[in-house]
Amino acid sequence: MSNPLLFKNYTAAMAIPAYRILRFSALDTVTLATAATDSLMGVNGDVAPAIGERCDAVRQGIAFVEAGAAIAQGAAVTSDATGRAVTAAPAAGVNNRILGFADEAATAAGDVIRVLVELGSIQG
Repeated sequence: MSNPLLFKNYTAAMAIPAYRILRFSALDTVTLATAATDSLMGVNGDVAPAIGERCDAVRQGIAFVEAGAAIAQGAAVTSDATGRAVTAAPAAGVNNRILGFADEAATAAGDVIRVLVELGSIQG
């Protein structure tokens, strides 16, 4: 079960699959996060909006997120190129933005796992 504490509603600037990591694209619009350096802002819920439709972003709490690779429980997670969660592993001196921490493990890409959404950044 997820336990979102804070939802906010935005307009989708593109078609967004369910359970993907989001970033702002313009005033009150969101798009898929596509890099570990993007300014991550939350996670899309279980509805996949088309461009121009409204979507609820989980901004805080425990949310479901689709994994882009295997992830260990407790690992800091960031976005891959398609808005899926991957382990944040920045090189020395490099910063990564993080969505939060994996509340459970993912064994492969495509797994939907719970992540504690605590936006921040880490440096390698």
